[in-house]
Amino acid sequence: MRLRPIAESDFKDVLTWSRDSAFCEANGWPDDRSTEELQRWWSHCVNNVDKDFLRLGIELNGELIGYADLASIENGTAELGIAIGKSAVWGKGVGAQAAVHIMEYGVKKFNLHTFYAETHEANVRSRRMLEKLKFKEMRRDGFEVYQEEESRLIQYRLLMNE
Repeated sequence: MRLRPIAESDFKDVLTWSRDSAFCEANGWPDDRSTEELQRWWSHCVNNVDKDFLRLGIELNGELIGYADLASIENGTAELGIAIGKSAVWGKGVGAQAAVHIMEYGVKKFNLHTFYAETHEANVRSRRMLEKLKFKEMRRDGFEVYQEEESRLIQYRLLMNE
């Protein structure tokens, strides 16, 4: 597994994820997303140059299987996001490995020391991953629909020097 810049040519993999009902349900993507709308979204992701946001592709055996984000990068902090598009590799530690790599990158490139993350109470895989990485639950604030059910949002924090 490695992290790398995303490219327009990765769209074929993103299109495959958009046809995977398990991925769509877990990530709030509509099942009937048009190819054109998805292409516009992906192109925006590839060409995004915001100074406070970074998205890198997660590659496994030469295939793009997801992406890792650092968002709201400011004053040594960032929000971590991981999306594994290929549901066949869920539960195999790839997301946790990608999270470690992007956090290490964030520490080196942006001098980050604090990472935040948020997930749904019902998203057991995501919660396990964050807890495995030593993120600490800070609070439970807000609700969102997750897999067609309303689920409480859980906010986490990881201090790198603890």
